[in-house]
Amino acid sequence: MTRARSLLPWAVWTVAALSYAVAIINRSSLAALGPAAQDHFGIDATTLSAFPVIQLIVYAGLQIPVGILLDRVGATTMILIGGVLMIVGQVTMATVPDVGLAILARVLVGAGDACSFISVMRMLPEWFPARQLPTVSQLTGLVGQAGQLVSVTPLALMVSGFGWASGFLAVAALGFLVTLLAALVLRDSPGTGTAFERMIGRTGGITRRSAAYRPQGSASSVEIAPPATGLIEMPHGRVRRGLGFWQRARRLLRLPGVRLAYWVHFTSPFASNTFILLWGTPFLVGGVGLSRGTAAGLLSLTILSSMAAGFLLGPLTSRFLERRVGIAASITVAIALVWIAVLLWPGTPPTWLLVLLMVVMPIGGPASMISFEVGRSHTPRSFSGFGTGLVNTAGFTATLLVILLIGLVLDVQGAGSPENYSLDAFRVAFAVQLPFWVLGLVFMGIEYRKTKRWMDEQGRRLR
Repeated sequence: MTRARSLLPWAVWTVAALSYAVAIINRSSLAALGPAAQDHFGIDATTLSAFPVIQLIVYAGLQIPVGILLDRVGATTMILIGGVLMIVGQVTMATVPDVGLAILARVLVGAGDACSFISVMRMLPEWFPARQLPTVSQLTGLVGQAGQLVSVTPLALMVSGFGWASGFLAVAALGFLVTLLAALVLRDSPGTGTAFERMIGRTGGITRRSAAYRPQGSASSVEIAPPATGLIEMPHGRVRRGLGFWQRARRLLRLPGVRLAYWVHFTSPFASNTFILLWGTPFLVGGVGLSRGTAAGLLSLTILSSMAAGFLLGPLTSRFLERRVGIAASITVAIALVWIAVLLWPGTPPTWLLVLLMVVMPIGGPASMISFEVGRSHTPRSFSGFGTGLVNTAGFTATLLVILLIGLVLDVQGAGSPENYSLDAFRVAFAVQLPFWVLGLVFMGIEYRKTKRWMDEQGRRLR
């Protein structure tokens, strides 16, 4: 293998990961701007909740349709479509004065975001050996978390110093640059052209030479005719081409391993998503009473912790494949216990407990990446986009419900605006997370046992 060919997978991954990081910046662009958005549009807590909730409804609702399109048109096309939608959304967010149009802007951002992550995850098995995929997946998540750092501090400072429009136009400009780079570099698989090459009808030398590259042990190195997977067979015969949505969903959900992956993703990331996407800054500033600078520092700590966890979990789950679900469950329990300590602490939580929360809670993000490895082990290759989208709906469904419920509970207590925030009101509001953890962990246990029994019947080890 030439040096150029050996570097090409990493060049493709770098640009794909940057595209995902930009999607995270767009998704989290209100992370530290909750009070600023309330002042800018003159809205209460429930309306503020509507921004990320509607965005996440669109994101979660489009995961399966995007997965179907992904299996048909390829990852590069979907990443470019997502980039364009997010650019239009952020330009709209920067320029409209009306809250209704601003919500439309978040719809566009959510639609674009929905195209990004599962497309990047779909691309990875085409370029990397199976043994590297857990590590590369976690590295992808790590780069995405770096995008949240931009949302938490630089974007907030830009909006504060230069105004609302300047901050969001800067995000749109960054998205344009990365989308242009993606059109020039990304390839769905070795030997396929970039979007730019397809547009001009000419194939470059790098693309032609890459056709000979096929990573040993990659998901693409062995053609798996549906419905078989690398581990288990799809129940009841072969999958016909052109199956409808509900037929595809039923066939996948009959696999206990796919259901297990769904509940892993449902349970682990929603606490971190809820905190970073919207309610972290209001809780720390309006509830705990910290300064905005201190709150921004703690939010940055959550992202650094998530990045460090992703760096460690990749090699760990690669080495202990059969224990990866247990690792995800243990992390979720730890997050729940730290949150319970914060909610039950008499008076203002001490700094060390808040720091512990900022360190432990965001590990749920990298833990949720385990769900995609579990799903990949049990999903037919021809269904890979659909399956990834199905699993990815889980955590974001939980997230949007928790975000909305927190806003509603605050309003019911009369604490739905910055001047009325209180620590006691936030304690009650954040307690809505508890039943979601219980539900998720119970179903993780149920589906884990069913998956283990299924795998025993197939004569294979649990993955």
